[in-house]
Amino acid sequence: MNIDPRPSVISQRLAGVRRIIAVTGWKGGIGKSVTASTLSLLLAGRGLRTGLFDLDLAGASDHVILGAKGLFPREEKGLEPPLCAGVKFMSVSFFSENRAVPLRGANVSDAIIELLAITQWGELDFLVLDMPPGINDAALDVLRFAGRAEVLAVTTPSVLAREVLGRSLELYRRMGAPVLGVVENMGRGGKPAGAAASLRLDPGLERALGRPAALLKTRFAADLGRAMRRLHLD
Repeated sequence: MNIDPRPSVISQRLAGVRRIIAVTGWKGGIGKSVTASTLSLLLAGRGLRTGLFDLDLAGASDHVILGAKGLFPREEKGLEPPLCAGVKFMSVSFFSENRAVPLRGANVSDAIIELLAITQWGELDFLVLDMPPGINDAALDVLRFAGRAEVLAVTTPSVLAREVLGRSLELYRRMGAPVLGVVENMGRGGKPAGAAASLRLDPGLERALGRPAALLKTRFAADLGRAMRRLHLD
């Protein structure tokens, strides 16, 4: 019988990480990747050793948000993520040449497990995971192998998004996944019921994508920075 050694390898790879934050959402277009990327920049800007792992194989976009051009992991008993704007960054985009990844079913899970096993993070205060969308084998595998991950859920004021959020969070809680909190993106201000904070709709956000310094100056980043204090992300 063949025993997959990768789960024990993943535990070793993550042993030097103090906290793992799994940024997730269960509807498309809610700003999950922008939230994960901006959160990693804010943490690094506070002097915290931070990594960002884009595990959304079907729609990897953190490299676009961060403007990560001309970067590639260094091979050293695995892969060492390159630094991008002070953040250790790993993404399938390094290997896909910015093309869609044609994976199905078990192959998606296998690719994510492989990425988790080969990536050398070293010592980090925070590792931010941009999670695969939805609740599927890939997302459940990440939570299984990164067992210490705290779930940060992103939603919007949409009735549909909130309905899916409620059902999904209940499932995560039944699985024993610790839920750090919920942030409402594209909100109308104030603190929405059931969420730690509202990230107001920011017309300038789109123009800042690809430029980390500009991204950190947006209203979106300011709102997320205030939400971090309520979520005890320090």
